[in-house]
Amino acid sequence: MGIFKQMKDLKDMATAAPEMMGRAQRMAEQAQQMSAQAAAQQQAAQQAPPPPAAPPPAATESIAGVDLALYATIVKAIAPLGYDQSLLPGIAAAHGIAPSSWQEAHDGWNARIQEDPAVARAFSDLYRA
Repeated sequence: MGIFKQMKDLKDMATAAPEMMGRAQRMAEQAQQMSAQAAAQQQAAQQAPPPPAAPPPAATESIAGVDLALYATIVKAIAPLGYDQSLLPGIAAAHGIAPSSWQEAHDGWNARIQEDPAVARAFSDLYRA
């Protein structure tokens, strides 16, 4: 290789150096941003509340003779009937539950589900099963 070729290559490298340095700097900035985003996501995940625990046994005791599983079965039965709530007492009666007992159970389970996320989750699991 001739001396003039070497000088031309050296000149080309010197000309390209600022652009290569700029690219390297941009890549370093992007890496820092990605690292900061990953750290923020990890911190957010650590601060997320834990899922609700299983409800305590007292929270799932039967109400007026209706346990949570039976309540979910009866409530789910109105789904194919257009969710007509007026049909619930009849469906409950078909399961051997008196109208007054059904009303007490219905009101009680609704209250427990609204008050306790663990009961709500247990109901949801039974309803979807």
